[in-house]
Amino acid sequence: MRRTLPRGAYGLAGLALVAALTGGCLGQEQDSEPGKNEDAKEFTLTIASNAIKGGKNAEGATWIEDWVIPRFVEAQKRKGVKATVKFQPSGVDDESYKSKISLDMQSGKGADVIDIDGIWVGEFAESGYIKPLDDLVGKDPVAAWDGWKQIPEAVQQNGTYQGKRFGVPAGTDGRVIFFNRTVFKKAGLPEDWQPTSWDQVLDAGRTLKRKLPGVIPIQLNAGTAMGEATTMQGFLPLLAGAGGEINSGGKWLGDSSQIHEVLRLYHKIYSAKLGDPVLQKEVKGRDRSFQLFAEGKVAILLEGDYFWRSVVEPNQGIAPMKNRDSEVGYAMIPAMRPGTGIHGQDFVSMSGGGARVINPNTDFPQQAWELLRFMNSADAIKAQLGGGARITTRQDVNAEVLRNDPMLTFVSERVLPLTAFRPGLAEYPEVSLALQEATLAVVEETSPEDAAADYQAKLETIVGGKDNTTSG
Repeated sequence: MRRTLPRGAYGLAGLALVAALTGGCLGQEQDSEPGKNEDAKEFTLTIASNAIKGGKNAEGATWIEDWVIPRFVEAQKRKGVKATVKFQPSGVDDESYKSKISLDMQSGKGADVIDIDGIWVGEFAESGYIKPLDDLVGKDPVAAWDGWKQIPEAVQQNGTYQGKRFGVPAGTDGRVIFFNRTVFKKAGLPEDWQPTSWDQVLDAGRTLKRKLPGVIPIQLNAGTAMGEATTMQGFLPLLAGAGGEINSGGKWLGDSSQIHEVLRLYHKIYSAKLGDPVLQKEVKGRDRSFQLFAEGKVAILLEGDYFWRSVVEPNQGIAPMKNRDSEVGYAMIPAMRPGTGIHGQDFVSMSGGGARVINPNTDFPQQAWELLRFMNSADAIKAQLGGGARITTRQDVNAEVLRNDPMLTFVSERVLPLTAFRPGLAEYPEVSLALQEATLAVVEETSPEDAAADYQAKLETIVGGKDNTTSG
């Protein structure tokens, strides 16, 4: 098994991966015992999450300690079972948390139910740290859970690797095009705008530039200063719109027609000054783009629903818009042309989120699965929201908690069913950086063809040679 670690990530996580490789991937050598201790009348389970009261993700920690644990224990008591559930909190950066749980699982230890980032699923699966739920719990018990019917198949991919379920998705979001309706009206553009091709987005940008010279028509994140926002809010949704996936069939997409199309779109936007090249290079460029949008100086912006609920939120947003609900429009991201998106889609999106997995080292796989189902039940997820409105993985919960928020309902009902996710592989962070560098090169007037060729060269170094790449 080949491993490539992200730049700067050669810490404990790297040691855990090396140990797994040199030791033959301990997790993969273990035999699964779905029926192990299934009739136990007394058991102890531990939940691990990168959350801690009074610190990082404090609300999540409070939910686990004060809602999940006591209610699950009480439910078991009513069945005549004595359950003890402990919480293993963390409040560290994501890489440190990843290192800790990796080392725990690699050494045959760790919590029974563990929260992980969705982009770690493939890496953990390849390393043997996690196993398919069917192997741990049994195919029939897993398939019988009625919660799967409430989670769109696209969203289920966040806990899936190579067609197998390794966990239950926990939280998600979606990317859309936001536009300023007031600015559109001034430019004579429709306030209910929904482009159906990239050309229509460019046409709107040209109209905005011609009629409102003081406004930046399009903010499409580019470059390394924007970091993962370049890849996730810009490049990958567009790649999906060109019919490409950054990793498919175990190979990484290199210099290809799809990559060329995305870089050509970047070139069209920035060479024609439909976007601001300088903004893409500023350390705080993304935050600045938010503020400019709120001030009516950016007309079109590709972002996640985070922008709606946290950035321009009227009361506590970081760039609040008092009249957000009437001023901010939103539209699905179109494919390059109708039908050219992945799976023949007319519209595309990308989503993030986490997953909850069962540690293969658990002594109580059936009870851990019962706890996992409980944590992802409709009642539990509503309790986690604490009365707030936020997109969840469950459509039944979304229908209830989002009914007064048309934008989040729009994402839940129209975007999530067609969304895609980043590949959960160790190489991804470096591949992402290479994509960011390619967009920066184009913004700085390198031709899309040369930028794609340079990306191919970097990609081969990252993933171990040309044989691990594809041209589509």
